[in-house]
Amino acid sequence: MVRLRSALTSALWAALLLAGCGGGGGGGSSSGPIAVAPSPTPTAQCTLRDRQLWAEAQIRQWYLFPEDLPASLSPDGFATVQAYIDALTANARAANKDRFFTYITSIAEEKAFFSSGQTAAFGIRLEYDSTARRTYILDVFETGPAFAAGFDRGAEILAIGTTPENLVPVPTLFAQGGSAAVSNALGPSQVGVTRTIRFTLNGTERTVTITRAEFNIPPVSSRFGVQTYDQPGLGRVGYVNLRSFISTAETPLRDAFARFRSEGATNIIVDFRYNGGGLVRLAEVMGDLMGQNRQASDVFSFTTFRPSKSAENETRLFRSAAQAVAPSNLAFITTDGSASASELVINSMLPYFQNRITLVGENTSGKPVGQIAIDRAACDDRLRIVAFATQNASRQGDYYNGLAPYLPSRGGRTCAASDDFRAVMGNPAEASTARAISALRGENCTTIAAAAGDIREQSLGRQPLLARTPNAAQREMPGTF
Repeated sequence: MVRLRSALTSALWAALLLAGCGGGGGGGSSSGPIAVAPSPTPTAQCTLRDRQLWAEAQIRQWYLFPEDLPASLSPDGFATVQAYIDALTANARAANKDRFFTYITSIAEEKAFFSSGQTAAFGIRLEYDSTARRTYILDVFETGPAFAAGFDRGAEILAIGTTPENLVPVPTLFAQGGSAAVSNALGPSQVGVTRTIRFTLNGTERTVTITRAEFNIPPVSSRFGVQTYDQPGLGRVGYVNLRSFISTAETPLRDAFARFRSEGATNIIVDFRYNGGGLVRLAEVMGDLMGQNRQASDVFSFTTFRPSKSAENETRLFRSAAQAVAPSNLAFITTDGSASASELVINSMLPYFQNRITLVGENTSGKPVGQIAIDRAACDDRLRIVAFATQNASRQGDYYNGLAPYLPSRGGRTCAASDDFRAVMGNPAEASTARAISALRGENCTTIAAAAGDIREQSLGRQPLLARTPNAAQREMPGTF
């Protein structure tokens, strides 16, 4: 979760979280690295201008791309801290290096999510098709109210209202205000918010009233998150689906790989299809769990700061794990929602697997950078700043356009597949899982780059439904409501 980094000054703490994609304005979530405590405790009032100037000072000190910052920029005219931050980082964003990955958030809220997955929600993850004006459920969290009410993956949301008497059809909401109207209809992310939702699942239509509650999102599903099955030509195959790199993921991940090891599963499928990132520490643990045959001197990743902060650079070596396996082949299922820590794991395994590693599904987001977290407790402000880049053991890490165009030139493979959201993830008959199994066998396939448009069309051009003002869970897991 949080660890002291000896290379940093005594005020710096590490909470490595590579930011994913999601969050407000098409942007990023938190995924980065080191939590930097305030130095000293602020005494000024938390006025808008004071908070803006504080954020600017931290960005100018730590930003990975200082050459892209404006020489000067007054906070006058910017109505929020985030609007000012977006203006400061506009040049890097235009260069595709910081796509809203630098942002201000709440210390308390982010700590709650990354420590236990805590959030206030119905417990569903939504995607929409703006052309067809339809909204679908991609995942339902087993500990949330929606699961108890009968919602599940593959359901289509038909209408939303505050009561059964004022339901508004989803196509009408799209006509009124696009996907934002659908998001707004679901109400704010507060405990006690109640909505009536009409949905259809497996041919049955239902109308249910549910209330947002506080609960902890399971990072690995108890229903489908870990599976093993025999496949012709492969023997035992292990499958693991990770929703997010949060602290509570460590135990289920270790248990999953212990199961793979005990059952002799060496062909491994890792499903990151909606995983927007999270704690770098957990990405490192996941690498260790796939590194039974790695040497103690083998590099998992290099972390590199700007030249003026080079003293903070770090090399992370593989570490021995009792549950580790030595995979024969690896297949990673991804979509454009797969980002940050997910991409870090894939890239870090690449030098050791080459053509035995396959990216399956869609291209990833493209985020080879991470953020430090600088806290200002007096204002409950946590500033996430893009401050470092990561590379694998071969010093490769320039995948700003995603991993699909990057892997093949470095020895990896890609296989296009659709996200069959009407089937259970990990089911060998589900489109992406089936393609992953065939990829493990080394069968021929259509590359992701060549078929990206076709696959997106097959997937109905769907996008995660985003909240207007995302909380920590919604930044890291876009589409969560």
